[in-house]
Amino acid sequence: MIYPKIPLAQSIIEICHAKGVYDIIISPGSRNAPLTIGFTNNSKFNCYSIADERCAAFFALGIAQQTNKPVAVVCTSGSALLNYYPALAEAFYSQIPFIVISADRPFDKIDIGDGQTIRQENVFINHSLYNANLTEEASEENDVFINEAINVAIARKGPVHINVPFEEPLYEITNKLSVDFNVTGLNIIHQSVNVDDIIAFTTLWNHTSKILILVGECKPNAVDQEWLEKLASLPSVVVMTETTSNLHHPSFINNIDTLITPFSNADFLMLQPRILITFGGMIVSKRVKAFLRKYKPRHHWHIDKHRAYDTFGILTKHFHVSPNQFFSQFLPFIKPIRSDYKATFQTIHKQRKVKHDEYLSKVSFCDLKAFEKILSSLPKDIQLQISNSSAIRYAQLFDIDKSIEVFCNRGTSGIDGSTSTAIGAAVGSKKPTVLITGDIGFLYDSNALWNNYIPKNFKIILINNGGGGIFRILPGHEETETFNTYFETSHCLTAEHLAKMYQLDYLTASDGNSLKKGLAKLYEQNEKPMILEVFTPTRENDKLLLNYFKALV
Repeated sequence: MIYPKIPLAQSIIEICHAKGVYDIIISPGSRNAPLTIGFTNNSKFNCYSIADERCAAFFALGIAQQTNKPVAVVCTSGSALLNYYPALAEAFYSQIPFIVISADRPFDKIDIGDGQTIRQENVFINHSLYNANLTEEASEENDVFINEAINVAIARKGPVHINVPFEEPLYEITNKLSVDFNVTGLNIIHQSVNVDDIIAFTTLWNHTSKILILVGECKPNAVDQEWLEKLASLPSVVVMTETTSNLHHPSFINNIDTLITPFSNADFLMLQPRILITFGGMIVSKRVKAFLRKYKPRHHWHIDKHRAYDTFGILTKHFHVSPNQFFSQFLPFIKPIRSDYKATFQTIHKQRKVKHDEYLSKVSFCDLKAFEKILSSLPKDIQLQISNSSAIRYAQLFDIDKSIEVFCNRGTSGIDGSTSTAIGAAVGSKKPTVLITGDIGFLYDSNALWNNYIPKNFKIILINNGGGGIFRILPGHEETETFNTYFETSHCLTAEHLAKMYQLDYLTASDGNSLKKGLAKLYEQNEKPMILEVFTPTRENDKLLLNYFKALV
């Protein structure tokens, strides 16, 4: 076995291994050489080399998203570290275990004019759950910090930062360990709802005729089918699910914007819930957030082991348990009561479905029509990754087969890193993966394709509408040079030459027939990653989408 000669590097590597941190994404550099030597010379680690630190971090995020285990990213000193910040912030808000290990200069080299040297200690303090600022020599105190950082990442599901100063020489090796490192156990507290709360809150539930359950991003199988069936049987309960919720039942409402956009004030008042129950990650729908902020429920309960956001300004109770545990403790005591709340929603939902189908049957080719064709064509039992802005919002308007697992970086809702995350997720899950992305997000993260680990069956469906189409939908849009340049980011670029450079197969579509043929070709071969670029009419998409919502009435 080959080890780095520096004892501190040995300690980090051995403690990572002891705690089950096996996936290591390394960006090439010199200051991190001791860590690179140690990780890559130990066959128990899965090491990946990705040059662009921002892409490396999102790639790591994708693996951790799927495995639910901490993944470590390792970089050299200086500005390299700062490129991890977007993915780290996403991990923070999406509750994904994520470990940054940054090599640093010794303390006496900071702020004296050395190259590749910045103030690295606590650089992520606003979004890191724990910051381990190590000293140069291996020590029991350093071991405590390393252990605690990894423990926090695992137990609290989020990002941590371990900053490691190394002095030259950096490349010396040895065949013997020279440290006696310490490994501390992981203390995970298993919480439950106390009996008094169960009595009080189930009593309130059983006397309430209007209860809305709103579900954000969830891992597949987050709630047992038994409890989903129970919720579906209650006349007083309406369950609204987002595309990223991965929860399915015929009685659940999964096209929230389609349902509520045409509501009048009278409709909102009639359907205003008395109790709002939320769980899962961030909510995509701006319309449902606006509804619940204006027509506030009397009570808002949020279910999450770690944290609760007062998204609607009325949070009254945070249950520190998993959704499945909450429902397993509560639902046995819930009784059906007389209510037309769900029936009213279901009637409106059926009416919207008819109008939805009518409009889609006659609308010309556009973003909306493309998403209808794409989402209905997806193979079963795949993983679907969706980028932010327009893509995830269009996806919310359609049904997706329940066998498909859906993911999107909704922690910060940024366009940066969607492709890198999707590739990492494909590696982490080993499932056939399709990414649906927009042109700006794709171009912004084009270095994601500078990656030697893209699975052969990885597929990208790129919707190219010539700019940031989301801004045409927002209020205030005017067709001016300023808007086109500084808001929409108008362009005439395509993915053709990027695909060629990175040796991906490439197809195009620009209408319904070519899209149908392109999708068939996309799914029939799995021996090479492929991009299907779909061109839609820039100046028509927003009008046709706005007309869609008008047609729902």
